[in-house]
Amino acid sequence: MTSREEIKALLDTDQIYIADTPEMKQVQDAQQDLVFEFNACRPSQAEKKRDLCKEMFGSFGEGSWIEGPVRANWACNTYWGSKCYANFNLVLVDDGRIDIGDHTMFGPNVTIVTTGHTIRPDIRVYGTPQFSVPVSIGRNVWIGAGAIVMPGVTIGDNTVIGAGSLVTKDIPSDVVAYGHPCKVVRPINDHDYEYFWRDRRYQAPYDARPFRMDQEG
Repeated sequence: MTSREEIKALLDTDQIYIADTPEMKQVQDAQQDLVFEFNACRPSQAEKKRDLCKEMFGSFGEGSWIEGPVRANWACNTYWGSKCYANFNLVLVDDGRIDIGDHTMFGPNVTIVTTGHTIRPDIRVYGTPQFSVPVSIGRNVWIGAGAIVMPGVTIGDNTVIGAGSLVTKDIPSDVVAYGHPCKVVRPINDHDYEYFWRDRRYQAPYDARPFRMDQEG
């Protein structure tokens, strides 16, 4: 029986590859069963959901949490840091590797895509030839509802991606970026440390710089 590690090695290529071999289907069916089982969990089955996340993903850091449902091509090619959070309807097209840093958050209906098909119609007509390019999302990133992250993108630490954005190119650390296509609008600045939304100021204890909660984090 082909292992999922062997399949991930086959997917880790910068060339076009065929995505529907019998060996791939065998492993992918097993992975999809785990995703299905996760999505079938009751809200009260928190421990089972955590155990399934640790089993189906490439890694799943301590304190991370995913709301169901989630969709993933493989799940085992997505690697989560610690204390991450994903709201419902996260889609992971993870034929290519997806890395997610500690403390990163996703709003509902976010899609991360690592895979594409050729523009050439004579190849695309066969359906299964495809390519994959890894996606890397840094530490403490917030990606807003409905955003789409495309193949090959790297997003730097602490950055905020606005809701509904189409991220086609790398976004640096410590910025606010949004749009179609997503572009850097401004750096995170002093105003952001004084106001959390429009004219609403931070009140104690959140006005402290830097803010520290009692628990470790």
